[in-house]
This record gives sequence, C-alpha cells and structure tokens, in this order.
Amino acid sequence: MYFIDRCHQENIGVIVDWVPGHFPKDGHGLAAFDGTCLYEHEDPRKGEHKEWGTLVFNYGRNEVRNFLVSNALFWFEKYHIDGIRVDAVASMLYLDYCRENGEWVANEYGGRENIEAADFLRQVKHLLFSYYPGALSIAEESTSWPMVSWPTYVGGLGFNLKWNMGWMHDMLDYFSMDAWFRQFHQNNLTFSIMYAFSENFMLALSHDEVVHGKSNMLGKVPGDEWQKFANLRCLYAYMFTHPGKKTLFMSMEFGQWDEWNVWTDLSWDLLQYDSHINLKTFITGLNELYRSEPCLYRQDFSHDGFEWIDCSDSQHSVVSFIRWDENYEDFVVIVCNFTPQPHGHYRVGVPQAGFYAETFNSDSQKYGGSNMGNLGGKYSDEWWFHNRPYSIDLCLPPLGVLVLKLDKSKTENSSKIGRAAIAPTLGNGED
Repeated sequence: MYFIDRCHQENIGVIVDWVPGHFPKDGHGLAAFDGTCLYEHEDPRKGEHKEWGTLVFNYGRNEVRNFLVSNALFWFEKYHIDGIRVDAVASMLYLDYCRENGEWVANEYGGRENIEAADFLRQVKHLLFSYYPGALSIAEESTSWPMVSWPTYVGGLGFNLKWNMGWMHDMLDYFSMDAWFRQFHQNNLTFSIMYAFSENFMLALSHDEVVHGKSNMLGKVPGDEWQKFANLRCLYAYMFTHPGKKTLFMSMEFGQWDEWNVWTDLSWDLLQYDSHINLKTFITGLNELYRSEPCLYRQDFSHDGFEWIDCSDSQHSVVSFIRWDENYEDFVVIVCNFTPQPHGHYRVGVPQAGFYAETFNSDSQKYGGSNMGNLGGKYSDEWWFHNRPYSIDLCLPPLGVLVLKLDKSKTENSSKIGRAAIAPTLGNGED
C-alpha cells in the first residue's frame, strides 16, 4: 500500500499481474484445500496444467468464481491499484491448451473452448468496471479468440487491451536477421497492420523474451556493438510510432547484456558506459516524443489514425507512414530505414505542402548515432510521389527512424523554397 501510494504521489500508475488461470500445488495453498478438490477440478484432464505443474480453477463453481472476483476487486479497493494484467488468458480459454489428444475433455457442444472460463472473465470485467470505471484491464492472450478487448455487452471478454504477440514475434524475427536478408522479409514489418484494428492491442516486449536461453535484447540483434544499439533504437522507435500501446520490460531501456534473472539485480553498473547511457537517453526522448504528439496515441485503435505512404520498398528495407489525429488536422510522417546503409535523395510523398521539421531522429549523436539527418527539416516540392501531390527529398540515416511534422508557421511559399533547397546533408536534425 505504501509503495503504491508513493508511486501515485509521483504520478506513476501501478498495474498488478493478476493470475486467475492457475495456482500451485503447494500444501499451504489452495490445492485440496479441505482435503477435497474444492477450488480445482477432480478430473486431471480439466484441472491440471502438466507443463507448469499447476492446477486450474473450477470456473463452473459459483463459489470459486466469487472468490476470484472478490480477489480482483480487493486489489482495487484496498491497495488502490490502477489496473490488472491477466496472465495466461489463452490457457484459460482453451480446454486443450498444451494437452495432447486424450488429455482433455470437450465442452458440452463438443468444442475445445472453455465456456465457463470465458463467462468468468466477462463477470470479472462487468463488475470491475461497474465499481471502478477508470480501471485498466489487459489480457496476455496469444491466440485468435475473437473480441478479447470488446465490451461484455456485445459478447466480448471485456478487456481494455490485448497483448499483440504476433507483432512481437514478427519484430524479433525480423530484427534478429542480418540486415541484408531483411529485404526478403518486409512482410514481418507490415503484416501487423492487417489486423491491428481488430482489437485494442498493446505492443509488448516482455519478460518471456529475455529468459530461458532466449538472450536479452542486445544479444538478439546482429552486427557490431554500434549496430546492435542502432538496431534496438530502430526497433523501439518503430514500436512507439506503430499503432498500439507500448510495453518494455525492465533492463531493455538501458541495454542489459545478461538475461533477466529473478534472483539478481539488474546490471545497473552498465550505466557507467556511454552506449548504455545513450540508449537510456533515447528511451527518454521517445517518451517525450510520444507524450508531445497526440497523433501517436489518440487513434491507436482506428484505421483513421494510420496510413501507409510506402510499405513496399523491400529492396531498401524502408517503410514510411503517417499517423493522424482524430480530426485529420494534425499528423506526423515517419520514415524508417532498417539497414546500416544510409540513403541520400530518398523521396517520400507527403499530403500537404510546407516545411517538415525533423522532430525526432534516432540516429542523433546524443543517442549514440552517427548524427546523419536533414539539418532540422526539409521543404516539400511540388513533385507528385507515392500518389501524393507533394514530396520531400530526405537523407535517411543508417538504421534510423525519422519523425517529421509539418511546421505551419512557415510561409505559404514553402514549396517554392523547397524546389531550390540543396540535397540532404549530414547533421543533427534536432539541433
């Protein structure tokens, strides 16, 4: 309670990892609580997760459901938490989760869906939002179960957000490749937009990806030390500009080399080295950009908030897109170069004429980059490109992400000035 209160005094919200999906077999816990299967199923085909060595709650019993609902409300009522992240939702929703044929029992309709668990989740969300309308509820759900983040009154499970596990795996697969091979896997970058607005998604780089021999983030990406940090800056910048809410796991913000270990401290000693300090500064810059640009979060769950400029330039492993606000009055242009090869005179179509200020450059020197950019921004040309009436001639830094914003204070003659402008040059676009 004291910890949460202190966090709230510093304007920090607290989300608790709530686990109603299974419980341990420890003798001092809920297993065989009164000598019988009080909380769990008697049939091990329903009541046990052999892979984890845990037991499954019997969601068909009113007493068990009420116990779990009361527990969820307790955390909000007594501890004043701001939200819950529900662990292993997929294991709750499917009767055959991690079970072979003959090791599970079908539902009353002969299917593999756990109808009782789905009803329980709806009950929790209905009561939670009745008592605490501003609460946040996030599902760690990795399957295609429909309407996880839809309201309960239309048949959804009632969560606010669902983890986008597909995006996470696509991104980690893509960034683990040598940059030359990325041209053959452009679909990893773009496929998530095909389904991005079917749910309220959260982009998660989680604890599961930095344990059990999977390596920490720096170990996942190729190249020498400079390229490793540049790759991480690329990944994080693409994540922050892509539709969906964001989650980073501890130590990712400063580039820990070792896997996460629950029994030891994080490698804070790495912050004596410039490369790790620079990465931490970069995350600070990303957060400041995100908070200052409502276009990056106001329409995360709507097609109206996202528009590709060009997603097909696989030869250069470059994508460009626009994030719009809700009134189509404000927007930012994002251009990503996912190779160590810089590109001069790279033309990108834009929707309006004017001066496009380079508000963020992941290759900035203060982030440990090569300091290649566009000297603060570029004027547009009256040059039809990417099916748009105007375009800008950019210098794309190596393994870099640019965020550009139309500066409406510039003169109406910006397009004429742009035609006379010199080609892209080196320099820190943020100075």
